[in-house]
Amino acid sequence: MPHTETPGTEAVPKTRLRWWTELPLIVLVYACYSAGRLLVRGDVSDAVDHGLAILRIEKVLHLNAEHPLNRVFTREPWLGVPADFWYASLHYVVTPAILVWIFRSRTVRYRAARTWLMTSTFIGLIGFTLLPTCPPRLLDPGHGFVDTMAYYSSYGWWGGEASAPRGLGGMTNQYAAMPSLHVGWALWCGVMLWRHGGTRAAKAAGVVYPLVTTIVVMGTANHYFLDAVAGAAVMGAGLLLTPYVMRGADRARARLTARFTPVAPVSDDARSSIVSGGCQTSAGERIPRQRDQRFGAGAEPDASPTDAGDGAPAPAR
Repeated sequence: MPHTETPGTEAVPKTRLRWWTELPLIVLVYACYSAGRLLVRGDVSDAVDHGLAILRIEKVLHLNAEHPLNRVFTREPWLGVPADFWYASLHYVVTPAILVWIFRSRTVRYRAARTWLMTSTFIGLIGFTLLPTCPPRLLDPGHGFVDTMAYYSSYGWWGGEASAPRGLGGMTNQYAAMPSLHVGWALWCGVMLWRHGGTRAAKAAGVVYPLVTTIVVMGTANHYFLDAVAGAAVMGAGLLLTPYVMRGADRARARLTARFTPVAPVSDDARSSIVSGGCQTSAGERIPRQRDQRFGAGAEPDASPTDAGDGAPAPAR
């Protein structure tokens, strides 16, 4: 009877996941993301043109919520300073914390969750490459935006260049605004909390965290609203591609395993059983015995194999 899987359940991973193999993998992916984000800086004039084009589209569609939010965050330090801390830190704290939580308490679902996050991150890197975009805070002051990270820099560890520590601003690509992976990763965290949290508080956090992150990235003038929409779209594309990425990884692992796994030698007992089951006609060749052991040497059977056991008498000779 073929094995069927109950709808809504997930199969247990074929290979047990280990933290000492997962951690280097995650570090490697994040290093590739950071290096690619740094190297793909793009032309500044093109990045500014892309940012202004997004701003024009938003104004036509009446979606430009960045201006009022940015004015409030600049005027009210009790909102602006926590928002800057939110933008500068939670992106790098909450996401790995939820990865560790899923790994420890939801192991069956961890591989799919991790693959979704990594696939979406690489799609975001493609977006940075193809569409370098100047964030609102780096536009000409005449456009009405204030860089709250620079405005409140005396409150935090960051300087006037993005959320990097003072003196390290040159090591970041400040024109990697489209899509917003701050929003994308926050959405991933929200889905994990909603699906696997198990409590009302966890589900509430799963809703609040991505929504507040979206407000923060616009209010601090680090992203446009369409950057946030693109971040959510990137996560959607990563989710759709995750099954294919996992199947491809399984095939690659199986091929590598088959290629590098040594063939087990045939034991003496197995070799002797092979020899006893047939006669040797030449070196390395065995032919099974054809005669029925019920008859003596030189005797012939009275019935053909198709007649044996049907109860009919053999024809007389």
